[in-house]
Amino acid sequence: MDASRTRAPRAVALLAALACSAALVTGCTGSDPAAGRDATDAPAAVPLSGDSLQSDFQRVIKDVLPSVVQIRGSRDLGSGVVYDDNGHIVTNAHVVGTEKTFRVTIANSETPLTARLVYSYPQQDLAVVKLDQIPAGLRAARFKDSGKVEVGQIVLAMGSPLGLSSSVTQGIVSATGRTVSEGSSGGGTGATIANMVQTSAAINPGNSGGALVNLEGQVIGIPTLAAADPDLGGSAAPGIGFAIPASMVKTVADQIVKEGRVTDSGRAALGITARDVVDNSFQPAGVAVVEVTSGGAADKAGIRPGDVITRLGGTVITTITSLSEALAADRPGRRTTVTFTRSGSEQTVNVTLGEQ
Repeated sequence: MDASRTRAPRAVALLAALACSAALVTGCTGSDPAAGRDATDAPAAVPLSGDSLQSDFQRVIKDVLPSVVQIRGSRDLGSGVVYDDNGHIVTNAHVVGTEKTFRVTIANSETPLTARLVYSYPQQDLAVVKLDQIPAGLRAARFKDSGKVEVGQIVLAMGSPLGLSSSVTQGIVSATGRTVSEGSSGGGTGATIANMVQTSAAINPGNSGGALVNLEGQVIGIPTLAAADPDLGGSAAPGIGFAIPASMVKTVADQIVKEGRVTDSGRAALGITARDVVDNSFQPAGVAVVEVTSGGAADKAGIRPGDVITRLGGTVITTITSLSEALAADRPGRRTTVTFTRSGSEQTVNVTLGEQ
């Protein structure tokens, strides 16, 4: 096995620009609120059986693992999830890269199958490939409404870390609603993705595109990003990984399967190209508009090249990344405000967000 040839999950730095702060989950003990009650009158706590939890894990693995595949291109590899009975497989855009054909290995076979790219959507780091032939035993995964995912739920991550196919790691949902930007170097898409599921389940190179599942055997997300710790030279931060929520996966994959492309991104846009600007202390100070799309949201609001955007609604904008994250957390058609400086004067305009 040559680990250097595996596709690593995109690393992201943990910055204050994340949309939501981490939720701290703690346990505690308390006294019986019925003062004076004899301890023997209280119902005894029933401990969770280790054998029962182990059985749950084994049941879920047996049920879901046939839906998780290994995807290998000419150089790199990753994971994928069987989306339907017609041989469609959903994975990450950064797993497929610029390639068009792939070798796919399913859980119950060592024989590679040929698959071809249907469509890649880097803006959400999702892609769909389709098997040329549908093998016996192929099983489509079940996807859960991401809005019902809760912090503290036990989850399993399934994929091919370092090329080790059909591998499983265990953790919990650490947080929901994260907005994270992935890097554009090393094959990354540079996408800013909203509402991601944060998990403590290990997300290692090769896990990208696999399945994050609950104990009901439902896919709640597609593992995509492993956090990087800037204080450790950018190496992976243990126990902090991110998965694209299942609801977004279904929204994008359904369009690709039915239309062959994404027709409705559901992502807000201003309709500009821009660059970062810094102040006299070389600190990030806003986003300078380089070009305005004719007829786009910014154009209609009167924003012009040279304007420096400093706020979108109630969010302070210091970099293109922070602007992308703010837009990713919003929706097309919503009315908001944009604050910018022009020739040293600050202005605020109303804007109806367009669609990316």
